[in-house]
Amino acid sequence: MQRKRRQQVVEEKKDKRLPTTRYQPDYKAGLTSQQVQEHRLHGWTNKAVDPPAKSTKEIIHDNVFTYFNLIFSILALLLCIAGSFRNLTFLPVIILNTLIGIIQEVRAKKVLDNLTMLNAPHAAVIRDGKKSVIDAEELVLDDIVIFKAGNQVCADAEVCAGEVQVNESLLTGEADEITKRKGDSLMSGSFIVSGKCHARLEKVGMDSYISKLTIEAKEMQEGEQSEMIRSLDKLVKCVGIAIIPIGIVLFVQAFFFQQEGFQSSITSMVAAVIGMIPEGLYLLASVALAVSSVRLAQKKVLLHDMKCIETLARVDVLCVDKTGTITENTMKVQEVVRADGYDSEKMEPLSMLIGDFAAAMDQDNITMAAVKEYFQTTTGKKYVSKTGFSSATKYSSVTFEDVVYVMGAPEFVLRDQYEEYEEEITEYASKGARVLVFGTYDGEIDGKALENAVTPLGYILLANPVRKEAKETFTYFKEQGVEVKVISGDNPVTVSEVAKKAGIANAENYIDASTLKSEEELRSAVLEHTVFGRVTPNQKRQFVQVLKEEGRTVAMTGDGVNDVLALKDADCSIAMASGSEAAAQASQLVLLESDFSCMPQVVLEGRRVVNNIQRSASLFLVKNIFSFLLSLFSVFFVTTYPLEPSQVSLISMFTIGIPAFFLALEPNKNIIKGHFLTNVFLKALPAALTDVLAVGALVVFGQTFGVQAADISTAATMLLAIVGFMILYKISAPMNVLRTAVVGGSIIGLLFCSIFLHQLFAITGMSTKCIMLFVVFSIATEPVLRYLTALVGKLRIYYIRLRNHEVEE
Repeated sequence: MQRKRRQQVVEEKKDKRLPTTRYQPDYKAGLTSQQVQEHRLHGWTNKAVDPPAKSTKEIIHDNVFTYFNLIFSILALLLCIAGSFRNLTFLPVIILNTLIGIIQEVRAKKVLDNLTMLNAPHAAVIRDGKKSVIDAEELVLDDIVIFKAGNQVCADAEVCAGEVQVNESLLTGEADEITKRKGDSLMSGSFIVSGKCHARLEKVGMDSYISKLTIEAKEMQEGEQSEMIRSLDKLVKCVGIAIIPIGIVLFVQAFFFQQEGFQSSITSMVAAVIGMIPEGLYLLASVALAVSSVRLAQKKVLLHDMKCIETLARVDVLCVDKTGTITENTMKVQEVVRADGYDSEKMEPLSMLIGDFAAAMDQDNITMAAVKEYFQTTTGKKYVSKTGFSSATKYSSVTFEDVVYVMGAPEFVLRDQYEEYEEEITEYASKGARVLVFGTYDGEIDGKALENAVTPLGYILLANPVRKEAKETFTYFKEQGVEVKVISGDNPVTVSEVAKKAGIANAENYIDASTLKSEEELRSAVLEHTVFGRVTPNQKRQFVQVLKEEGRTVAMTGDGVNDVLALKDADCSIAMASGSEAAAQASQLVLLESDFSCMPQVVLEGRRVVNNIQRSASLFLVKNIFSFLLSLFSVFFVTTYPLEPSQVSLISMFTIGIPAFFLALEPNKNIIKGHFLTNVFLKALPAALTDVLAVGALVVFGQTFGVQAADISTAATMLLAIVGFMILYKISAPMNVLRTAVVGGSIIGLLFCSIFLHQLFAITGMSTKCIMLFVVFSIATEPVLRYLTALVGKLRIYYIRLRNHEVEE
């Protein structure tokens, strides 16, 4: 259905496009306003093929036209045919559930759409000879767009002027950086690693290469759900299949074998089926996740994918980058130190030589911004060519007529000569400074790794200030049992020193990733070390893959284009909005204020949602397991299902629905352990078994002593209420003001409905025999529940030990 809908959207958009005039504007002037308007009217804009979120119409459709709503409609129709209108009390609850789901989803969509709009990809475009920044979706065919380091290419284009290095890994899977010059094509979805260029858009919107990939990716992502949603889907699917044969068998048995009337047979069958349907559980999860996304939005955290709330709450390894995460996303030059290769008598002042280099370079990253700010005096020389900084080669260069200057990471610039200078460089790095080597190169630059010798002229010492809240944030993660690994492209000694200042545990345990040559060395290093320096983009990705293979749940933070590959592979990806556009678009979660200190709040939000839904889900499952087992009991002992639909609705409302809604929105900081469905099932099982034993025994004894069916129904309803409130109290413990109010209010509500609305909910007076049986079984429920809970607890411990033993073997 979803695929057909997407194809229809594409076809509709194609129909709206009209043939248009193609233009070849000068890259300095761009299109005129009239030409832009012409393309816009003809439909040649860069609007996405698929909207990023469901439309309001789709939300309403998906909430109304569900499988269980269809079942409820059929059950309601059967009750109307049978003339049992009193038992339609479940309908208002279903309608209310559906409305709440629609309202919450629409509200969440509105908040997230506003945030997404603010955080949408932007593009620098030349129109009427003027440069302006607009939303990428407002671009039109033949627009001249300026791309620079950190930008993601938003439509297929052709380079008109300039030179850039492009990473097409998201499209091709290859991490190699490709140089693009005038006349070369840029594929949408790739991102600029370094350099700057003007490009004319060749294919926009649905025609672009990324659009085809987007449709495929969306199809794949539809099946990609969090464990919680996956578990709920599995439960709903099983129940959805089981209720049909059970319902048919119950009706046939009551009508044909027990000679019950049509109305009575339909009523008992509907009560059993309604009891088995977890109608509010899926809604509760959806609403809780929607509310969480709104809460996070208020904290300036944008979710691209709602499932990451749960994933982040389960994370046990957090991979962070130094710059932008531990430190501020700014950099300052602290000092310039002359190297042995600098001759003050024959050369211009070192600061002016670096000034010449800086003047030629674009301000396309924070390092170069700091260098350009510090070195502003020059000799006035004009450069011949230049190459921007590449995360693969870790250097940038400027070629003049008489000399070639390079600047970059010492190990990559000095290469075989590094050992001669290692002691001096390590001393600067050990103080927390990032060290760049500036020198002359004996050869021609081709954009690849340096091959010839470099004569170092000086060392530029830079530093990022450690974020004020970093220590508190990393202390929190340590307390929560989350292991932190620092992965950076900088010198490992520098990174280690910064990590120590940020309070990261085992920060002194560092390694230089450039020394890791084999897969075995890399795997061993990832598992044993905390700080990693000189890490390449491909290694970052490998680190994440190794951790996932070890069964760890990995979160990855990043803000640069070199982080995109690892972000894509992580279980939960987090980007800083102040970083590159490519990283922000590749991540599931974006910190709009680039404040890593809000991460504990995001984790707590995830824990609150999962733990509370887990707790509330067990309330729903008590009813479902009980109804399923009691239906089997009725079939096996050839008895009529003892409850009416209105009575099931009464119990569901006050022991499940209302309490579950309030409990799901409560704070909950507990660490998530175990599998969702297992946890929920084991919590619900003792209460469900108690219900079955109590009601089953009541039915058998009631028939033996000749108690009327109406009396047994009322007694069974009250028994279920007692067990329901017992399990509700147990799940709510320890009690606080809110929980006490919820439990107390639910008891009062049930008593009110039983006394003043007794006809609506089929609550009748009980005979003396029935009251005696009810009192006996009421007293028995507490010890039965207690012993069953203890038994299930022991079986769970035994199962865990057995599983751990199998894993060890």
